[in-house]
Order: sequence, then structure tokens, then C-alpha cells
Amino acid sequence: MPKGMDEKKAAAEAVLFASGEPVALSRIADALDVSQETAQELLESLRQEYDGRNSGLQIRRLERQYQMCARPSCEEAVRRALDLRRNAPLSPAAMEVLAVVAYNQPVTKAFVEQIRGVDCSGVLANLLAKGLVEERGRLELPGRPLLYGTTADFLRCVGLSSLEELPDLAGFAQEEEPLA
Repeated sequence: MPKGMDEKKAAAEAVLFASGEPVALSRIADALDVSQETAQELLESLRQEYDGRNSGLQIRRLERQYQMCARPSCEEAVRRALDLRRNAPLSPAAMEVLAVVAYNQPVTKAFVEQIRGVDCSGVLANLLAKGLVEERGRLELPGRPLLYGTTADFLRCVGLSSLEELPDLAGFAQEEEPLA
């Protein structure tokens, strides 16, 4: 890699480290004064370097954003050192709502409730508070209901880079049993 590109890669690494949050590829490209394609090549190279040396850190791609974070294998040591409490696992109801939103977004609360057959106000509020779901605008219908979609935090928590990596629902379809 040319000398100038090594400096740009180092700058991209510094941006990710300093941010602590996912940073849009376009923002990194602007900061480095390179095209988005070049920025993506630099970040992917950086990601491979971290993976190749089994670093405690990793570079994660989340849709069109990148984030530097600790490897899951180091989670327990980080928790102990920073005295972090383990997050409570999501309830089955929360997982169901997340699945409906992830596979059908953007969706309204009424759509989720129609699929699940029960009220989901509390569960949806909890997912909003945890940052796994976000408001995505309003539907152009009477009452203008809110639309919801998943966040980059959702992708990070489930270990995906993009929604395209969600498992195909056809593999989960249950075969109907013949009536006796």
C-alpha cells in the first residue's frame, strides 16, 4: 500500500477508535478526503489486519457504517475490568417483535400486533429504550401511525453486517401435517 494510503488507514483507525460509535462510510471518506470506494478498501484492509493478528479489538461493518469494538471472546474480561453488569436477555416476546420488525421494516405497531396477535406497546417501548428499534417516520394513512425499523445496534447485537445476512425465512417454514 502506498505511503499516503498507510497514513489514511491510520487516520481511519483513529477516527473509529475516537468515535466509539458506528461511523458512516461517507463521513470517513470525507474526513480522509478519498472516495467512498477507497475508504471502504482501507477499512476492509484494516479489518483484515485486526482479524489476522487475533487482536482483542475488531472492526465491524454495519450496513454502510464501521465501528471499532472489543471481540466477543474478550467480553468477560472487559466486563470485569469495567465492572459492567451483564444485560438481561431479551424476552421471547421481544425476540418475536424484533424478528417481525427486522424482516418487514418499516412496520407499524398495528402490523406487529396483527402478526403476533397481542398488544406489543410495552415490548416495543422496551426495544426503543434499548436502541434496538427506532422510529422511521410516519405512514401516510389516517392517524399517521409511526413506522419502526431496526438500528445499527440491532445488527451489532445479533452479529450481522447488514439485514441481507438475516436467515431466509423459507428455511423456518413448518410443514403442514395432514389431517387424519
